[in-house]
Amino acid sequence: MDWFTAPEYWMSRLVFQRALAGVYLVAFLTAALQFRALIGERGMLPVPRYLERVPFRRAPSVFHLHYSDRFFAVCAWAGCAVSVALLAGVDSRLPLGAAMALWALPWALYLSIVNVGQTWYGFGWESLLLEVGFLAVFLGNDEVAPPVVVLFLLRWILFRVEFGAGLIKMRGDACWRKLTCLDFHHETQPMPGPLSWFFHRLPRPLHRVEVAANHVTQLVVPVLLFTPQPIATAAAALMIVTQLWLVLSGNFSWLNWITVVLALSAVRFPADPPSVAGPPLWYEVVVLAVAALLVGLSYQPVRNMLSRRQVMNRSFDPLHLLNTYGAFGSVSRIRYEVVVEGTADEVPREDSQWREYEFKGKPGDPRRWPRQFAPYHLRLDWMMWFAALSPAYAGTWFGAMVERLLENDRDTLKLLRHCPFPSDAPPRHVRARLFRYRYTTWRELRETGACWERTYVREYLPPTRLTGVSRGS
Repeated sequence: MDWFTAPEYWMSRLVFQRALAGVYLVAFLTAALQFRALIGERGMLPVPRYLERVPFRRAPSVFHLHYSDRFFAVCAWAGCAVSVALLAGVDSRLPLGAAMALWALPWALYLSIVNVGQTWYGFGWESLLLEVGFLAVFLGNDEVAPPVVVLFLLRWILFRVEFGAGLIKMRGDACWRKLTCLDFHHETQPMPGPLSWFFHRLPRPLHRVEVAANHVTQLVVPVLLFTPQPIATAAAALMIVTQLWLVLSGNFSWLNWITVVLALSAVRFPADPPSVAGPPLWYEVVVLAVAALLVGLSYQPVRNMLSRRQVMNRSFDPLHLLNTYGAFGSVSRIRYEVVVEGTADEVPREDSQWREYEFKGKPGDPRRWPRQFAPYHLRLDWMMWFAALSPAYAGTWFGAMVERLLENDRDTLKLLRHCPFPSDAPPRHVRARLFRYRYTTWRELRETGACWERTYVREYLPPTRLTGVSRGS
């Protein structure tokens, strides 16, 4: 059927699929390298303990059938392998049904991981990857032209990502309406990047322009995705430019990149489509049935967007098929950081030699310049930002992290940039203190070489040691 497919988007599909496979690869790599300390059998929030209280219907996952750290590693590395295969275009060399099954595999594996990931996987871009990845299963391969309805649904996701984020900003914090949020955001964002200091020091009038442009991109431009070409392509291109600007200004995991991937599906590339046969009937039936299901499930996210009590980053079903998105509905004016320290002294005192643990991404040593990590996701560093906002965000895992630092747990220390204690001599006590951080001025940067200035605020966790454990002196 001519109405069912859009051959002119075959190159758009190709670019979209390869880019999505790249995001999948980063996501699975992040899981494989970090899971043992976070959710492993001896992790801060162990999966087996979680599975004991959460049934399959609430969190569908292959790990309900069996969990071990070895099995999780197999699943994560298998996801990496499938992602590499998709990145190399193996799906285009398979029959249509087999290609769909190959795309369904990383979606099912990552769903299994997210649904047992607990706090560590509570970020909006996890659900976004799953929602986009589910649609990718039905986009077809070189045997058929891209289905119109799937291309439309991809734009529908992109619309909700951008428009929902724009609405939550306008409703959530007056500084977005006053165009002043970027006076603070680059300094207080979860994980600054190497250029964030310079973005913060841009003239304030330019910050106003940035915020105004953001409102246009998120509240006006998304509507243009549903207009004829080349307007839709221009709208998608503008979104891509905006997302790349955000990539330069901070570390937001793969949120910006998955949004770019979505926008690529709306770009019509100037290329002649190959001649292919019409789609088989079974494929049309499956695609239309899935599309009808997703349109029906769209009621909840639409209702949420229209509500004055709009919420950010929520899934409305355990398969993460339809979700709501948004970021920075409110912007912190002051940056706080939790600094974790240890001492080898038997009796901790203020004048003890307290040695600071250094994290990979979050600010610590004021002289250490931030690095670029995105699209890789440093999950512990992100949660430390939330912990600094309120101890309530750290209630389920912070104590377990401290316990593992007291043990010099190898997997936990792999998540850090630097441990100040030798592997055979862990600290006797660990404490945490809250500091206020601010960017230095141009003058301070020249004089000291430090990009941060920090001021002690209060004790976050008093000196703590392992209990019931005998240690040699």
